[in-house]
Amino acid sequence: MDCGVFLEFERRDDDGVSISDGLSLAQRAEVAGLDSVWLAEFHFTPDRSVLSSPMMVAAAVAAVTRTIRIGTAIYVLPLNHPLRIAEEVATLDQLSDGRVDFGVGRSGFSYFYQAYGVPYDESRARFEECLDIVRLALRDERVSYDGDFYRFDDVAVVPRPRQRPVPLRIAATSARTFQRVGEEGAPIFIGLRGDGLDELAASIALYREAFREAGHETEPSVFLRLPVYVEEDEASAIATMRPHLAYYFERQARLLRGDTAGIDASRRHLADNLQSLSVDEALATRAVVGSPSSVVAALQTIDSALGLDGVIAELNPGGGLTHQEVEASLELYADAVAPKLRSSSHGK
Repeated sequence: MDCGVFLEFERRDDDGVSISDGLSLAQRAEVAGLDSVWLAEFHFTPDRSVLSSPMMVAAAVAAVTRTIRIGTAIYVLPLNHPLRIAEEVATLDQLSDGRVDFGVGRSGFSYFYQAYGVPYDESRARFEECLDIVRLALRDERVSYDGDFYRFDDVAVVPRPRQRPVPLRIAATSARTFQRVGEEGAPIFIGLRGDGLDELAASIALYREAFREAGHETEPSVFLRLPVYVEEDEASAIATMRPHLAYYFERQARLLRGDTAGIDASRRHLADNLQSLSVDEALATRAVVGSPSSVVAALQTIDSALGLDGVIAELNPGGGLTHQEVEASLELYADAVAPKLRSSSHGK
């Protein structure tokens, strides 16, 4: 079981403080013995995050750490040229001495695309073409391509990555994506937000079935990202997180509803689920909050239902916790939760 943390680089009163706080948390995660740190990607969200350039921030994380793996969760492929992406991933892999986990997706927020002048209705096709090119460019010394969006001939991408191959993980939300990624034989990255455990377990089963039916030599792999907050005292932890979780899920529903260019039936259903979610239900089914022992028990229950290979703790859901509160939760997660998860993982 990989035990990591997800960092959003929440926007504070000073953007420099936002960045320095995030880098400090990455360093503390390594010192505490966690396995990985995963970086968000957000654009044009001044009330939420300063993490609009994950590759630059990942390079900074690589410079202040030595062993922890550095992941993107997720890099929005269609917003950039795939050859440029391959160059940046390979450069980061060299800078970090081969510690990159490249998590990719197309994002559910169409306003990212609108601002960059990329049609959102092309996002799936662009994502698939970008992913194909990035894979080729990281694998082969020279690449040519003739697609619907990108065409080039005999291009040499340098530097070459240190890892061969660079580990790739694809975000999955819809049934179509779970099946497609399983057929491709790629690891997946999932979140526990609108879907409950039963729905998510069914989607993962679809992924694993498609993976094995395709005859891949490797094994399917599932990493779950979810809100996690740990305090020594159970009641205090719950009281601390109640307003932040209420805001976290309300904001997600609001963003989905307001993103009219990108909304479809499945996203509307997700927004409805999140809008009607009470704080008590969120605490029971969409987040893990409490003392170390209760957090361990809850994560073991989730692992039993889903068969996880990694848990990525979203340390500051809603962005309302202070830096000191996040640090304290991180330390307890690393010291009292992660070791028990590793020793009792149900795996696949």
